[in-house]
Amino acid sequence: MRFYLDEDLSGRIAEIAREMGIHIVTAHECGNLGVDDEVHLTFAAKEGRCLVTRNRDHFIALTVKFFEEERPHAGILIVPYTMPSDQFSLIARAIAQYNSDHPEGISDYGLDYVSYAPNN
Repeated sequence: MRFYLDEDLSGRIAEIAREMGIHIVTAHECGNLGVDDEVHLTFAAKEGRCLVTRNRDHFIALTVKFFEEERPHAGILIVPYTMPSDQFSLIARAIAQYNSDHPEGISDYGLDYVSYAPNN
């Protein structure tokens, strides 16, 4: 699976995830800082990348909009707010674990959450 890290998450997460063999790019690397969330989702879909974000509510609404408008969508992976945003390695491991647990990828218009064991 290929991932696109929304700008609400640190690029350090992508660096660590790449060391684990995850194919991930960041909004910053793609020149998408400060753009509307709809632009992020459109970019990710065009690239065939699952968008990784903490911005759950807005991207759920955008997913419905994209579905209704029959616009491309490569899935959303949500990092819950219960996962500390400054725990870069933890988030990177959770993305890697999700990737391992879902070799078929995430479905178009799919929404899912990463999970973690706090004691790992």
